[in-house]
Amino acid sequence: MVLQDEKGVWTVLHESIAAHPEEIFAALTTEAGLIRWFPVAAEVDLRNGGTITLGWDRKFKRKLTIGIESFDAGGKIVWRWPSRLHDAIVRLEWTVSPSVEKGSEVVLRLGPIEPSTDALMAMADDAESWRWYLCNLRTVYEARVDMRAVRPL
Repeated sequence: MVLQDEKGVWTVLHESIAAHPEEIFAALTTEAGLIRWFPVAAEVDLRNGGTITLGWDRKFKRKLTIGIESFDAGGKIVWRWPSRLHDAIVRLEWTVSPSVEKGSEVVLRLGPIEPSTDALMAMADDAESWRWYLCNLRTVYEARVDMRAVRPL
């Protein structure tokens, strides 16, 4: 879904995951949780203004350090993420909430970006990647299958 507000354009992705919300939130906020579905190594300084270093190899030779803009132990964390457009930084707002029927509802808001053609194209590319990773998060917790080993992005 794409939304526009006074700050700009946002991509909003939803995923239902048959796992406890605390377990899914830990997948976004802890080293052990992150490496199950996203990077192969991670270091987390979990606090408002903290950082997450994502290692794309186990020795952190290829890494990305992102900022934690805000953290609420009740199920929300906001990452500062590099966009594909002109080295811009966007917000990744993660919210995990309980769902009686499904376990957890994960909402990822990505943005805001300017409503230009180039920015919207970059946002579409980013959204496609995040859709894949959200699907991997779900398959890791529901089916115990990590798609990175089967079909890397």
